[in-house]
Amino acid sequence: MSAVISQWQQPQQEQRQPGDGIELTASLAGQEQLLTPAALEFLAGLHRRFEPARQARLAARRERQAYFDAGGLPDFRADTAAIRNGHWRVAPLPTALLDRRVEITGPCDPKMVINALNSGAKVYMADFEDSTAPTWANLLTGQRALRKAVAGTLDWMAPDGSKHYTLKPFEEQAVLMVRPRGWHLDEKHLRVDGAPIAGGLFDLGLFAFHNAAALAAKDRGPYFYLPKLQSMEEAQLWNEVLDHVERALGLAAGQIKVTVLIETLPAVFEMDEILHALRSRIAGLNCGRWDYVFSYLKTFRAHRDKVLPERGQVTMTQPFLRAYSELLIQTCHKRGAHAMGGMAAQIPISGDEAANEAALAKVRADKLREVTAGHDGTWVAHPALIPLAMRIFDERMPTPHQQHVLRDDVLIIRDDLIKPSFGTITRSGFEGNVEVCVRYLAAWLEGNGCVPIHWLMEDAATAEIARTQLWQWLHADGLFLDDGTPLDFALLERALIGLPSKLADRMKLPGGSKLDEAIAMLDALTHADTLEEFLTLPAYQRID
Repeated sequence: MSAVISQWQQPQQEQRQPGDGIELTASLAGQEQLLTPAALEFLAGLHRRFEPARQARLAARRERQAYFDAGGLPDFRADTAAIRNGHWRVAPLPTALLDRRVEITGPCDPKMVINALNSGAKVYMADFEDSTAPTWANLLTGQRALRKAVAGTLDWMAPDGSKHYTLKPFEEQAVLMVRPRGWHLDEKHLRVDGAPIAGGLFDLGLFAFHNAAALAAKDRGPYFYLPKLQSMEEAQLWNEVLDHVERALGLAAGQIKVTVLIETLPAVFEMDEILHALRSRIAGLNCGRWDYVFSYLKTFRAHRDKVLPERGQVTMTQPFLRAYSELLIQTCHKRGAHAMGGMAAQIPISGDEAANEAALAKVRADKLREVTAGHDGTWVAHPALIPLAMRIFDERMPTPHQQHVLRDDVLIIRDDLIKPSFGTITRSGFEGNVEVCVRYLAAWLEGNGCVPIHWLMEDAATAEIARTQLWQWLHADGLFLDDGTPLDFALLERALIGLPSKLADRMKLPGGSKLDEAIAMLDALTHADTLEEFLTLPAYQRID
């Protein structure tokens, strides 16, 4: 444990009365049932104990990015070589997490929760992060739905009364995992001693407070996915938080299990270290590939030789992404953890059988690549893809997992993980980035964080790729489209001006009322001299 973290974990000496220093800045009918005085005190305790350490970790991120901006390159750490070279394994996995061959992810609204738990997937990741716009209503509706789901009482009626959704029996449901927000995000609606609580502590803490005992009694965790980590110190901080939660809620040590998304470029160089920091409770690592591409772009925003081609060409067959996937499998299996594959974002294309089959063929090829490489499971965004993915993993992985596939053939060095990709930037690729970013941002500002666009389920990660690519392309010198057109701000201006008429038929769809605001935001973000760290940071100030 680093001194930066441990120095802030001494008991608070000042005497407080219950409720002192706790301020809710929003109100929603029925919120007192979730945000009870005891729950608020629990959350305030998390904030007071861990907020200084969180800020220290965020400062370390900024310092590291400054090093990259000055021309530095990420690499494996010399000071942690003993961890990478040591003979150790993570704690044994609980029965509920032994077989995770297909997982479905999505937001936490009641209908989604029911459909995902009933979907036939092995795991449902209820997402408070990239597929949820964190309005106060979305957050509390999601927490309420998950609390009822854990209790077995969740149902949902279609607004017109035509359909009533209920949960299958518990033993037929997917295993529930919850993804809180990353360390970089605040929850502005709950302030403690004048400062906003971390979004991740709010999401995880409130869910654990209400559901941990019930889930532990069923031998179902609680289980979490931890996003956006960049270092072992950030993993250590989460471990300290979870130790504290277990003690405060009377859970056994190590009862809470987690899977960490390796979705930042710095983190791929510290996978052994992250597993080690969480070794008493970690179940695996996940290839969060869309955020990983975003992180590659952001890390190398000032590196002209690391500019990527358009998003459609940055597939898992690109050398730097294949190296990332294979190293993750090797690292996890060496340590007794699951190596989870990435997201299939396709959704069924109705009314066009040929286009639908072409999309499904891409999913088949991707899932076959993953299971053949040695992954223990994979992600899908739509229930219709579950049978397809399940069939591929059932055929190629008859055992619950394939940790026996050690991938001793893999020898990955630093340069393999940062190798530039070859490809082009087409006019359609440029304009597609503009459209995806604007449409997603407009929907997000209206409160929808999971948006179908061109038969792909887009979330914040894919919008971030589009936005960051646009910024980098426009700020790098001497880039051209494949037809010879200069990549400049005049090109962006023409694309933005043409969007309202292009999307006129979608103005009544989610995000339609925010289209002009989204266009103005993207214009400002791409013109800024410095790349905004996350799209959701300025956007969050524009929602309730």
